[in-house]
Amino acid sequence: MPIAEIRTADDFISYFRANGFLACDLKFCDLLGRWRHVTVPAGRVTESLFSRGVGFDGSSVPGFATTERGDMLLVPDPSSAFVDPFFNEPTLSMICDCRLCGSGEPFSRDPRYIARKAERYLGQMREANQSFWLPEFEFNLFSSASFYEQPSGSGYWLRCDEQGSKDGKDALPNVGNASRYHTVPPNDRVLEVRAKIVSEILRAGVDVKYHHHEVGPSGQCEIEIMFDRLLATADNILLVKYLVRNTARSLGMTASFLPKPLFGEAGNGLHFHQYLRLDGEPVFYAKGNYADLSQLALYYIGGMLKHGRSLLALTSPSTNSYRRLVPGYEAPTNLFFSSGNRSAAIRVPLYADTAQTKCIEFRPPDATCNPYLAMAAMLMAGLDGINNKIDPGKEGFGPIDEDITKLSSRRLKKILPVPETLGEALDALEDDNSYLLEGGVFTEDVIRVWIDYKLEHEVKPVSSRPHPHEVALYFDL
Repeated sequence: MPIAEIRTADDFISYFRANGFLACDLKFCDLLGRWRHVTVPAGRVTESLFSRGVGFDGSSVPGFATTERGDMLLVPDPSSAFVDPFFNEPTLSMICDCRLCGSGEPFSRDPRYIARKAERYLGQMREANQSFWLPEFEFNLFSSASFYEQPSGSGYWLRCDEQGSKDGKDALPNVGNASRYHTVPPNDRVLEVRAKIVSEILRAGVDVKYHHHEVGPSGQCEIEIMFDRLLATADNILLVKYLVRNTARSLGMTASFLPKPLFGEAGNGLHFHQYLRLDGEPVFYAKGNYADLSQLALYYIGGMLKHGRSLLALTSPSTNSYRRLVPGYEAPTNLFFSSGNRSAAIRVPLYADTAQTKCIEFRPPDATCNPYLAMAAMLMAGLDGINNKIDPGKEGFGPIDEDITKLSSRRLKKILPVPETLGEALDALEDDNSYLLEGGVFTEDVIRVWIDYKLEHEVKPVSSRPHPHEVALYFDL
C-alpha cells in the first residue's frame, strides 16, 4: 500500500510493520503555531494508540491548559502519515488532535479542531461548501545566525555567504553581484539547498508548484505548494516549515521565516491564495465583472477587508510582522483590493483567468501565524462578507489599480490602513471578533487567551526593552 493511501489505523499499522519502522513520532500544534512531538517505540504502535491516544501535560504548552487540569491526550490522524527523514532510526510520523482526558472530547483550544469547525461551518452554507488554499512560503537561508539578550546589551547577527560583506570586512571570495528576483546561478547560490528542500517536500507527499530565488539578496527563497483543502493545507504548512528548517540545518545553513529579519531588505510573507467551490464547482468566476470576479467573490473580499484590521491579529501575529508591513517593499499597508497590484491587501492574480483558476490572494500574512487559526479566521471573515453581502466597492475598499504611492493625501485618508503594531491589531480583534464566533468556530475563550498571551508575553516584553537604534539616537543627549 502506498503511504498516500493510508486512511485508517489498520492501514497505518500494516504499513508501519511492512516497512520495518522502528518508531512512530506524534506531532501536534500548540496555540502559537509551533509543532511539538512525542516519540513512540515500535512495540507501542497498536490499535490502542489510535483509540486511547497518548497522554501529555497540557499545562506545559503555552496557552493550552492550567496546571490543575493539565492532563490531555494526543490522538493521531493516520491519514497524515509521512516518513520523517530527520531521525536516524526509520520513523513514521503522524499529526495529532488534542483531546480531553476522561471524556475524550475535542479540546476547544486545539488549533486543528478550530480549523475542522471552520470547514464544517462552510459545509453548511448554500452558496459554497468547500475552500481551497495555496500558500507562498518566503524565507531566508543564512550561513549562520546568532543572537543574545542580556541586561547589559542585546543583539543578533545574520550572515549569508550569498550576499557577502557590505562593508568590505571579512569579504567572501567569488560572491559576485548580489542576487535578486528569479536570478540564475551562479548568483543564485542557494539553488542546491532549495532544490534539496523541495525534494524532501515532494517525498513527504506535498505537491510543489515551483520554487525560485526571491527579491532579497540574502538567500531569500520562495516555494509554492499546490491548492488543497483548508485542514490539509494547514497541516502541510507546518510540515513544509519543518522540512525547510531541518534540511537547511543538515546542509550547514539556518532557515528563517521571520517576517523582517534584515533592515533595508524585503521581508518574508506567507501569502494565501484562496477560492471557494460549491459541490466541486468553482464559484469565484463571472465573465465580464471586474477581474471576472463573481458577486460571491466580491462579497468574500468585502468581508476580509472589513475585518482586515482584526484579522491581522491572527494572520500577522508577531511584533516583527509590522516591521514588514511598511511602504517600499511590496508589502501591503492599506486594506484595498486590486487586479494585479501587489501593494493591495487582496490581489486578484491576472493569470488566474478561468473559472477553474480564479482566486484571490491575501498578502498581509506571514509565517509567524498559526496556520489553522489564520486560515479559519480568513475563511470566517470572507463568509461573513457573503452572509451580510458586504460590497467592497461600497465600503471604500476599491478596486484601486493606480500606484498607491502616487495617490493624493485626500484619497489616501479614505483608505483603511493595516495596523502599525501588533498591539493595534490586538485592540482591533478585541473590538471586532463576532464574525469568528459564528457557528462556534472560535470561542470567546480562545480569543481571550490569544489576546492576553500576545500582550503579556510578546507586546509588553518587546516594548519595555531598549532598542539598539534608540541607543544610537539618544546615547549622547
